[in-house]
Amino acid sequence: MKTRVFILITAVAGIFGFALLAGPRPINPFAMSGLDREILLFVRLPRLVVAALMGGGLGASGAVLQGVLRNPLADPYILGLSSGAALGAAAGIVLGVSFFGALTVPLLAFAGAIGTGLLVGLMGWRRGGIWPERLLLAGIGVGFMLSAVLMLFLSVSSNEGLRRAILWIFGDLGMSDWKLIPYGALLIGLGLAIAQRRAKALNTLMLGDDLSHSLGFSPRKETALLFVSVGLMTAASVALGGMIGFIGLLMPHIMRFFVGTDNRILLPASALGGGALLVVADLIGRTVMSPTELPAGMVTALLGAPYFLYLLRRRDVIG
Repeated sequence: MKTRVFILITAVAGIFGFALLAGPRPINPFAMSGLDREILLFVRLPRLVVAALMGGGLGASGAVLQGVLRNPLADPYILGLSSGAALGAAAGIVLGVSFFGALTVPLLAFAGAIGTGLLVGLMGWRRGGIWPERLLLAGIGVGFMLSAVLMLFLSVSSNEGLRRAILWIFGDLGMSDWKLIPYGALLIGLGLAIAQRRAKALNTLMLGDDLSHSLGFSPRKETALLFVSVGLMTAASVALGGMIGFIGLLMPHIMRFFVGTDNRILLPASALGGGALLVVADLIGRTVMSPTELPAGMVTALLGAPYFLYLLRRRDVIG
């Protein structure tokens, strides 16, 4: 297992290094001009860091949700957080709100995601605890409702506002900014720390509430804590760069093949793998049709959908 973890870390580090230097303008680290340094420090590096944070948060969130809900098709966006974040961000873009400068849209997205999470959490609360089934259904219902409101909102917006909002919703990392990274890193790191600390409890929840309780854990308390961690990671990820699909759904499955099902290893492995996948998707998006850029979310969908169908065909995700 140690060998596999070492291989994973080495591969992820290699991907990050390659993505930092590759692109429409390749950079030679041993002969950089002033322009190369500007591109490296203020264009590529913040994009890479944002991609790593977003992908890491979504990958770990997917592993947590699939364990808590005992559903291999669970996804971080299934709780409706993405719809709330998209609605908040689109409102800021279309209405031209700029109270906090460049931080306005991410703050509105984060507020929308957290507000949605609180609403879904209240609807999923029953008899002193969160019930995963109620929470899941509440997230689906609220997500559909907010998506409908979002479509209505965009249909009456101006062309420029509509274009910017759609690019953001599809995960355009071209607006990555160093100002956002400390906040995103803090929230995603906090969510991951909570999940990692409760990883042993998550292992027992996967076996059923009765067994978890017999082993000394409170299923409802652990479920609530784990959903808080997912809410923090997903909301911060969407606020950093928009909605990115399939990472949270697929990366836990990929990592289970590689490191096994123990969440004490699976959670950080899914975070590393998710970050690397989004870095690769962003690299493809900014190079394959240069100078035109494809949103990273579009690339992850094109990469993830075939693999998802492959998993379904093999029945690996549904037994």
